[in-house]
Amino acid sequence: MADEEDATSSVQDADTFIETESPEVIIARIESKSRQVERLLRLPQYTEALETALQDAPSRTKDERCKSANWILVHRVLMASKDGEALLATLNPEYFDILMKYLYRGLATGDRITCDLCLKLHEKLTEKAGMGCIMRAISDTRNVV
Repeated sequence: MADEEDATSSVQDADTFIETESPEVIIARIESKSRQVERLLRLPQYTEALETALQDAPSRTKDERCKSANWILVHRVLMASKDGEALLATLNPEYFDILMKYLYRGLATGDRITCDLCLKLHEKLTEKAGMGCIMRAISDTRNVV
């Protein structure tokens, strides 16, 4: 009986969405990351810029302003990098799944240039990270970018 109650409360906890930070705090953090990313792009350190943009992605908020602001930052890095293979070559594997989510977001824009870039990176990321990366990105409905 106690096991059933524990299982039920676990399911309820998993389905409950709690925003831990206000949108203003998240936007301020993204603005700070944006300054770091621009500095890295000028150097040019594209992989480091991408990792910075992907770091602390606002996936645990429902505020679309936060999600859009971080997408713009990730998009900026992707468009600045001329060599997708080099960009992914040294990317920390912990960022593979979140990058895949952003690639799908880019494909959803319908913009031809963005879609072309996202498709190319999707292919290269799938080669590097495997099919599991795709499955995790599309099945994770709680942490949407």
